[in-house]
Amino acid sequence: MYFLYYTRMKRFYIHTMGCKANQFESSIIIENLEKNGFEQVKDIKNADYYILNSCTVTHKSDNEAMYLLRAAKHKNQKITTIITGCVAQIEKEKLLENDFVDYVIGNNEKLDLYNILTNIQNSHCAVNDIMQLDKFNQVELLDTTKTRASLKIQDGCDNRCTYCIIPFARGKSRSADINFIVEQINNFSDHGFKEIVLTGIHIGQWGKDIGLTLLDLLKEIETRTKIERYRLGSLNPLEITDELLEFLKSSKKFCPHFHLSLQSACNKTLRSMNRFYSVENYLKQIEKINTIFDLPFLGSDIITGFAGETDEDFNITVGNLRKSGLSQIHTFPYSIRKGTVGAESLDQVDEKKRQMRADIVKALSALKRIEFINKNIGKTREILIEKHTDKKTGLLKGVSRNYLTVLINSKDTKYTNTIQNVKLTEFKNGKIYGELV
Repeated sequence: MYFLYYTRMKRFYIHTMGCKANQFESSIIIENLEKNGFEQVKDIKNADYYILNSCTVTHKSDNEAMYLLRAAKHKNQKITTIITGCVAQIEKEKLLENDFVDYVIGNNEKLDLYNILTNIQNSHCAVNDIMQLDKFNQVELLDTTKTRASLKIQDGCDNRCTYCIIPFARGKSRSADINFIVEQINNFSDHGFKEIVLTGIHIGQWGKDIGLTLLDLLKEIETRTKIERYRLGSLNPLEITDELLEFLKSSKKFCPHFHLSLQSACNKTLRSMNRFYSVENYLKQIEKINTIFDLPFLGSDIITGFAGETDEDFNITVGNLRKSGLSQIHTFPYSIRKGTVGAESLDQVDEKKRQMRADIVKALSALKRIEFINKNIGKTREILIEKHTDKKTGLLKGVSRNYLTVLINSKDTKYTNTIQNVKLTEFKNGKIYGELV
């Protein structure tokens, strides 16, 4: 088999689409292949294998995956293409019909890509039924190239939102063992990391399958790890309880950076999306978070043009977002995903109107972000300085606890990968500048 008997060191090029969970898993793929004699290259023309870790959140991402695979074969006719990730999990049969696709590997199988490819059968497909998975695949990772470490603590989702295909691509919610998480965080800390990002498909569901809660995990991280800072991935508003907020307020490690999976700011649309909270409740929650913490970063997800969303519904969303205490809004037009309840609706919004509404929310988000940044100017913030300096200016750069990227008035690399107090002095041409205190 070509894969097994190719004698020169095999070279691979990897492209990652989508969420932080995918980014984490791509790091596992890279480490797995390099341990088995592969070399990662930055030029696709020098690669033997093209690996695409795909995303299927929207039909646009599906189309992009197809384009990237075709382009890989066009740039390097001898290359072997491998698609994994959520598109591979959902569309395995359809993918194998294309002559520019050589291997299709499932979401769980990709975590041991070398052995999967070595033992794959004639079908060139290794995609098992992910809905049958009951246990989290605990794969160790130590990626020392980054300043902040990522650790996937959970996979899958038990919700059935009417717009979303991801539960069928990721399976049931599965939680990493609490001791495994603590050990991994301490391992990162032993290798010099100061901050960890806890990621997953729905981290608010961590522990649901093992009789624990996310709060139980965070208490263990607080007392049993040496890490100095941690961030949380996206949370459903219902998962941010008063008890959780009280704990996070007292935490010495938590970075006040929240990302709320809101999806709409209109109750009618939320009900049709099968989201079990009201706009009024989460607006109060946002206000509470802003009161408890010192200028916390509050991001959100908003889908525009979901099936049945009228102009009036959208205007309600915009009005509520405008008065909310959000710092930034990540928005995208609704994408019809075959196999979801939303796709069956006869009341679809015109695609151009969906995009137009998204553009309006993006403009509002830009204003909110500027407003948030200006509130921080003049403040002194604790900054984790990146391992790599800013490419354009050569200045040190880093990230505050409340998720602001700051260029610092120094080029002295002795400060890299350290936490320093920095006074934020100026916001100019889209960049935040600061001075070491």
